[in-house]
Amino acid sequence: MTRDLITCGKPWEASALFSLGVGVEGKLLFTAGMTARDPEGRVVGAGDMRRQVEQCFENIGDVLRAAGARWEQVVKVTMYVTDFDAFEGTRDIRARYLRGRPAATAVGVSRLIHPDMMFDIEAVAVLD
Repeated sequence: MTRDLITCGKPWEASALFSLGVGVEGKLLFTAGMTARDPEGRVVGAGDMRRQVEQCFENIGDVLRAAGARWEQVVKVTMYVTDFDAFEGTRDIRARYLRGRPAATAVGVSRLIHPDMMFDIEAVAVLD
């Protein structure tokens, strides 16, 4: 996979978990938005942003594996967050998964599809 990280040379870029842009060529995988549901479909981590972020990233990982892809092949993530104060405390979790510094967007939303959900993520990956 060809992967070109786009940089503007801004000092803060080096400490970010994401790139300002990622250029790729090849077949793309687009995931659905993944929420904090366990394999049986039950919401996990009500009121616990860290647990929900972990579960959402695990769920995206399941889709990547099913498609024969790895986290290193993710070029873009979009995250929907109901509480940015709580979300700030999840950087260490996100850093374990966001390998290769994909482009990323985080959007504040008032609520998600279930009232106990605090986080939702979707991803785009380049398949081999």
